[in-house]
Amino acid sequence: MSESTGPSTGLSRRLVLLLAVTCGVAVGNLYFPQAVTPLIAEGLGAAPESAAMAATAAQLGYSAGILLLVPLGDRLPNRPLISGLLALTGLFLLAAGLSPALGVLVAAGGLVGTATVAAQLIAPMAAGLAAEDRRGQVMGTLLSGSIGGILLARGFGGVLADHLGWRAPYLVAAVAVLLLAAVLALVLPATAPSTRRSYPSLVGAALRLLRTEPDLRRSCLYQGCVFGAFSAAWTGMALVVTGPVYGLNASTVGVMALVAGVTMVLTPAAGRWVDRSGPDAVGLVCMLGALASAGVLALGSAGGAAGLAALTGGILLLDVAMQSGMVANQSRIFALRPDARSRINTAYMTCAFLGGTTGSWLGVQAHALVGWPGVCAVAALLCATALARHLVHLRAGRGAGPVLPADQARGEAADPGV
Repeated sequence: MSESTGPSTGLSRRLVLLLAVTCGVAVGNLYFPQAVTPLIAEGLGAAPESAAMAATAAQLGYSAGILLLVPLGDRLPNRPLISGLLALTGLFLLAAGLSPALGVLVAAGGLVGTATVAAQLIAPMAAGLAAEDRRGQVMGTLLSGSIGGILLARGFGGVLADHLGWRAPYLVAAVAVLLLAAVLALVLPATAPSTRRSYPSLVGAALRLLRTEPDLRRSCLYQGCVFGAFSAAWTGMALVVTGPVYGLNASTVGVMALVAGVTMVLTPAAGRWVDRSGPDAVGLVCMLGALASAGVLALGSAGGAAGLAALTGGILLLDVAMQSGMVANQSRIFALRPDARSRINTAYMTCAFLGGTTGSWLGVQAHALVGWPGVCAVAALLCATALARHLVHLRAGRGAGPVLPADQARGEAADPGV
């Protein structure tokens, strides 16, 4: 079965903007706890390392939610699923904000992370509702909303907690999420499930899709490698900026993160570029940009104003390349199987997060062994791996042109085992 709302009429620009805001709020729930960890430790009488488990639990819960809940986007109507998960997220945020002890907060934080996967359900739904010639633009707008949520969450959480205590960000976020749940329950277009397969089959479908869809495999490799490079760079940069070369405090890293706000403006433009030129052409430029950013970042080891400018410029270039590449990758994978977009997104985002986690670990190890140049070498190697795979694909003659309607039609003859 396909969506009951047609792609050309089911997604207005106003609705796209509302969905982008929803993505930002949902993703932001994973990041504002990082900014209030010291205040949580002080307020609950815990060690800072223990208080950090609240943020860690949210991240772990999010990974579980991607694996266990996102596939349901193909099995259940999207409107009640998305609004229902947002409502649960709001309730879990209320529980976190009212937690009497750290153990309760950690448990509630894990549940918040598990439920706040709305962005990963909205993206495949929007891909199905958007007209083919607007799909990249819509994906870029939604990703821009997520980036805005990530950027604003830390600042919002920190400022609010400084003035009103650590509970305030949780409670304010709960109200915002519950309001969005109510609004989306009224305005989201009705969609019909694309499959009636059992839940265990849906959860296992991600591995089967990775086996049967080569374009999904390479898209996962691209994003895993580039996101891994991004995670390695950010992890290492926090160490070098606060180390002996610069001797700055940790808040400087947060200020530097604000430069990624430029990406909010550029990702919708990247989406329009994907619509015109196709995901392979855009992906090639993004991988080249990501690889070049490693060279710019390496100049940051010099210290001083010039070195700090190199770090800022390099991380901005890497962020733009990574996020624009994600728009290209999602445009490619959502055209593969219209009947299985949520399951495809499950495989894709799981691989992306695994790549990011691996990159972060490699960045820490490289910094411990050889310092910042080692971190830049890790980032360059990961980006070069993605680029080499993409060049092999292009040389094989599959080209870098736009996704053709036939690619979408291919999904209608779905493998019944997926």
